Amino acid sequence: MIVKIENLVKRYEELIALDHLNLEINEGEIFGLLGPNGSGKTTAINCLLSLLKFDKGNIEIFGKEMSPSAYDIKRNIGIVMQNVAVFEEINVYENIDYFCGLYVTDKKKRKELVEQAIEFVGLKDFVKFYPPKLSGGLLRRLNIACGIAHQPKLIILDEPTVAVDPQSRNNILEGIKKLNDQGTTIIYTSHYMEEIEQLCSRLVILDKGKVIASGTKEEIKGMISLGEKIIVETFNITENHMDQIRELPNVIDVELRESTLTIRQKNGANNLVNIMSFIADNDISYGKIYSELPTLNDVFLEITGKELRD
Repeated sequence: MIVKIENLVKRYEELIALDHLNLEINEGEIFGLLGPNGSGKTTAINCLLSLLKFDKGNIEIFGKEMSPSAYDIKRNIGIVMQNVAVFEEINVYENIDYFCGLYVTDKKKRKELVEQAIEFVGLKDFVKFYPPKLSGGLLRRLNIACGIAHQPKLIILDEPTVAVDPQSRNNILEGIKKLNDQGTTIIYTSHYMEEIEQLCSRLVILDKGKVIASGTKEEIKGMISLGEKIIVETFNITENHMDQIRELPNVIDVELRESTLTIRQKNGANNLVNIMSFIADNDISYGKIYSELPTLNDVFLEITGKELRD
């Protein structure tokens, strides 16, 4: 086990930011830490890194108790926070070299690591560029290179793809997978649920400082009543039709937005068949009709009444 958090409590006067938080993160996994703004994600990360004092609880990393002076532990942790943290006055190479130098003093070894990091994030053609001259996507890649150049065993990535173009985002996600394939354990936070679906082997959802769901993606999706959503592109459906659909087996609710009808249903063997039969029997015109399995955002919406993107 790489990380173990037990009964962690953090208060800000009357506000309880973390309420007896318990987390276990295993070696070699990409662990998703999810929740809306204000759920306690950032507080948990800052406590994990001993950047913030907490009121109660215990944190172990690599089997040792974490503390502000635990430099042997910190040497094996890489951090890439949401806000880009690089020096504008020095170029790409110098930035990566500086941050790597905080952990690696041997110049020859550091040169090798910096060059590997540059190659890894695809910044070989930009080593002499200064940060203000980089695009948003390249700046994010530089931020990641600075956090991983010393080749840590544990990397914390806090929304690393915010406000980047699709190509850069794909490059970043592929890089994260590659790091994990090389044996690095990763803690990943994001409001982009498709990233969590794509990357994470296990995850927790926080709300008000508490874990409200934990497990694999499949286990978490199995916690809610929603089995699937059936989406119909329709052109002549009426309120009476919608009322009748609500009475069909397994229907949870029905929503019409412009010409898109969304039917949320519990698990059932014939859900799609029932809807298609109803449409045919009532001569309802439609374009496309398809079924979607529940997403992580559906899970969070049902459990808390909030969107994960809040």
